[in-house]
Amino acid sequence: MDNYNLAFPLWRQVGDKKGEAATFNNIGKVYSDLGDNQKAFSYFNLALPLSRQVGDKAQEAAMLNNIGTFYSDLGEQQKALDYYIAALPLRRQVGDKTGEAKTLGNLAFLERNLGNLEVALTYATQATTIIENLRKAYTNKDLQTAYFSTQQGVYSFYIDLLMQSHKQNPTKVCSTFDIKGTCEAVALHISERQRARGLNELLIEAGADIRTGVEPELLEREKLVQQQLDATQARVLQLYKGQRDQTQEELLKQLKQEIANLNEQFENIKAEIRKKSPAYAELKYPQPLSLEQIQQQVLDDDTLLLQYSLGEERSYLWVVSKNNIKSYQLAKGADISAAAQAYNNLVNTESGGTSEQIAAAGNKLSQMILSQAANQLGNKRLLIVGDGDLLTVPFVALPNPNKQDSPLIASHEIGALPSASSIAISRQQPNRQKVAPKTVAVIADPVFEENDPRLQKILRGNKPTGKPVVSYRRTCGENLGRLEYSDDEAKSIIGFVRDENQHFLAESVTANYATVTNPQMSQYRIVHFATHACVPEGRPQDSRIALSRYNEKGEPTYQDLFLGDIFNLKLPAELVVLSACQTGLGKNVGGEGITGFTRGFMYAGSKRVAVSLWNVKDTATYLLMKNFYQKMIERELTPSAALRETQLEMWKQGKSPYYWAGFTIQGEWR
Repeated sequence: MDNYNLAFPLWRQVGDKKGEAATFNNIGKVYSDLGDNQKAFSYFNLALPLSRQVGDKAQEAAMLNNIGTFYSDLGEQQKALDYYIAALPLRRQVGDKTGEAKTLGNLAFLERNLGNLEVALTYATQATTIIENLRKAYTNKDLQTAYFSTQQGVYSFYIDLLMQSHKQNPTKVCSTFDIKGTCEAVALHISERQRARGLNELLIEAGADIRTGVEPELLEREKLVQQQLDATQARVLQLYKGQRDQTQEELLKQLKQEIANLNEQFENIKAEIRKKSPAYAELKYPQPLSLEQIQQQVLDDDTLLLQYSLGEERSYLWVVSKNNIKSYQLAKGADISAAAQAYNNLVNTESGGTSEQIAAAGNKLSQMILSQAANQLGNKRLLIVGDGDLLTVPFVALPNPNKQDSPLIASHEIGALPSASSIAISRQQPNRQKVAPKTVAVIADPVFEENDPRLQKILRGNKPTGKPVVSYRRTCGENLGRLEYSDDEAKSIIGFVRDENQHFLAESVTANYATVTNPQMSQYRIVHFATHACVPEGRPQDSRIALSRYNEKGEPTYQDLFLGDIFNLKLPAELVVLSACQTGLGKNVGGEGITGFTRGFMYAGSKRVAVSLWNVKDTATYLLMKNFYQKMIERELTPSAALRETQLEMWKQGKSPYYWAGFTIQGEWR
């Protein structure tokens, strides 16, 4: 604030009214953020006439919008409306599309509050149309996602308007983005537009191979930056090993900043490739599906789609069958999120709560999000498109609202989808049409520690320097211990494949980066990782699958499989299994959901990915995976059916959901 006050005499001394107005505006924003609306209002009013004097229409529009927001917060809705209406033509006159969308959203909110639902819908439609067009202008996918994540409130509000209109008149026809139908059906389409858009476009882009036809120099730059990233990440992993002094801590900090800079360079190069790619220029990016398209392209007679939208005032659930749609109004998003978090906190740790506590929390959440639709579910397969904190809820373990003493999985096969559209798009991609000729490749039990006896055997004459570390949780920290049961898990899996030409096992020092990135991995229908995984909170780009820190010669490599590496794989597998901790997690990005391993492997060509929602225990995972593969390979069940039977057996044995409910299959359910 002091800096702004110092600026006033300087602006006045040089007669710069535009700068003076901007300073008044900035001070008004500071007071607004502090909650002092009266002071904010006074500064906005000082800025407004100055903006008009110098003919700064963009600044004038911003002032009018800010003053409108002030009156809206005071509850003086008609005054607020007048200011927003005055701001709108100025936004359009100066071509401020971002500001125009914001003012249109404000107008929609006020008109809804004044009871003018039709007018509010018109404004909301115009706002989302602008947001869609602005989103397309970004070729850098990170910037595109970042922008779209800030606009999710507009989409949620638009959904609420449509659903309230449907509530008033269930037969009323609404239309938007060339989609026409009941307001309920159009709201479902907007929900599809709200989610996983970046993933859908990446899936189309992957099929197009946008690097074809791009200048070799640009591709060489991309390759060079990727190599620099790999080398820097390897140095970071090496520093994580053992104790570090202050100098090494400073180096580690520098290397992390270098990685951030290289990641930014890499994304900028990819954006440039998109601009210059002939294949990219010809892409017709997919439109999110309508109700009819979901019913025709995604569902069958035995499958229901359950799609959630959590909102500030109300939330919604659509239950879609092959021939019907029903919708339900739920509690506000904050209440559902609180119940979901409470349930997750009890179920996802070994000592999280008693069976009674877990059941009580599960019943509460089940009643909130499923009870109204209970009579629609029957025994059908359920495809869950979650939202917010529901993305990490183990639906398989939730109590059935009709039979509270049994989990939902007892009556239903359950799958998870990023969006309904993503599955339809995935099925259309050419690299998903061919089935790999061989059965399974397993990457397991890597060498992490220098004192691992397997490494010492390679380095003849060297004696182990200490007792090897053993880990009992498939998580990822700085010093990784050998997973005691991962070798047993690997051997049990390949034991179900009697033809030696149909399976491949990479373990010990061969479970390394070179093996995993070898094109030969694309020859296998199932690719299984039994190792540690790391999903840093808030930094999905640093997520990695831990591989051997040494190669077959015993030389240190310290090269894990990072998320960026996964995006560069060609892996059209029927199933990728990540038998490690929290591989289904990542950063929850508005409009995208969880960005992490599933997104990476789907981009690489895989149809479905089995992941975990929490820190799974090594022994329980070994037994679960053994039974899962027996059902898939020997009994030839689909992955979803095989996982369901395995989890049901563990439930019937009286095991806590912690031991069996953490694994879920995301992606193709058929």
